[in-house]
Amino acid sequence: MTSFLDFEKPIAALESRIIELRETADEGSLDIEAEIAKLQTKSAKMLADTYANLTPWQKTQVARHPERPHFKDFIAGLFDKFIPLGGDRNFGDDQAIIGGFARIGDLRVMVIGHEKGDDTQSRLRHNFGMGKPEGYRKAIRLMDLADRFSLPVVTLVDTSGAFPGVSAEERGQAEAIARSTEKCLSLGVPMVAVIVGEGGSGGAVALAAAERVLMLEHAVYSVISPEGCASILWRTGDKADVAADAMKITAQNLKELDVIDRIVPEPVGGAHRDPSLCIATLGQAITEEINALAQLDRSDLRAMRREKFLNIGTI
Repeated sequence: MTSFLDFEKPIAALESRIIELRETADEGSLDIEAEIAKLQTKSAKMLADTYANLTPWQKTQVARHPERPHFKDFIAGLFDKFIPLGGDRNFGDDQAIIGGFARIGDLRVMVIGHEKGDDTQSRLRHNFGMGKPEGYRKAIRLMDLADRFSLPVVTLVDTSGAFPGVSAEERGQAEAIARSTEKCLSLGVPMVAVIVGEGGSGGAVALAAAERVLMLEHAVYSVISPEGCASILWRTGDKADVAADAMKITAQNLKELDVIDRIVPEPVGGAHRDPSLCIATLGQAITEEINALAQLDRSDLRAMRREKFLNIGTI
C-alpha cells in the first residue's frame, strides 16, 4: 500500500474508507459496490486535483518519497545487459554513485547515477545517495570510457547533495565535483542527464552538466535544500516551504528559466504510484533525446553545452 504524505490525508481517509467497505461488504451487494465506485471516483478526482496544484514544498516531499523509483529500479526496468563498473582506481568504490555499460533498446550507453537505497541497511550502504570524492572520480573514469568507445552517457540524478563529512573534504570533495562537472562539459559524445528525484547542489551538477537536461514532473533541482536555505535566511528550518517557493526549484520553474530542457510527465499521483509507467515514459524520452543528439559531431556537442550554460541567467 502506498505511503501517504501529510498533504494527502484527505485522500488517505477516502482510501481507508474504501478498504473498510470492501472488507465488510456482503459478497455481491450492489449497494456497497455502488458506494465503493462512488468513493473511488471521488478519490481519483481528489488525487488528480491535488497533484495538479502542488506547491514547491509539496513537490519536494514527493521527490523524496521513499517509494519513488531509484537508480536500481530504472536499471531493472529500463536498461538491459547492465555491467556495473566499480572503483575510482585511486581510493575505493563509492556505492552512492553507480554506473556501467548498458543498453536502452538498441542503443549502447554508459549509465551513471545516484542510488539512495530503499531500507535502512541499503540506505547506509549507499550513504543515502550522497556521493564522496571517489564516487565522482569513478563517474569521471566511466565518462572517459564512454568517450573512448563513442557511447552516449545517461545520468540519473537523485541526491540531496554531496557527502559533507570531514573525510570527504580531506580527500578533495570540491576538486572531485569540479572535475566531474568539467568532464561532463568536455565530452565528445551525447549526454542526457535526468533529475529523477532530488537534484541537490554541486553533487547533482557534477552529473548533470549535459547538453540535454530532463526532469521528472515532480522532481526538484536546487543549489541547496529548502531546509538549508531557511536555516541560513531565517535561522530555522520551519520556513522550508517559504524557501522552496522563493528558490524556484520545480521542473516547471526551471523550464521557464531555461535551466532544463524537457519535463517528463509522471503518472497521476507521482512516480511512486506507478513506477513501471514512469520508467517506460522516461525511457522513451531518453531514447528520443539520444537519437536527436546522434546527428551532431563532437565539436557541435561541446559548443551546444557551452552555449546552454553560458546563456543561463541572461536577460
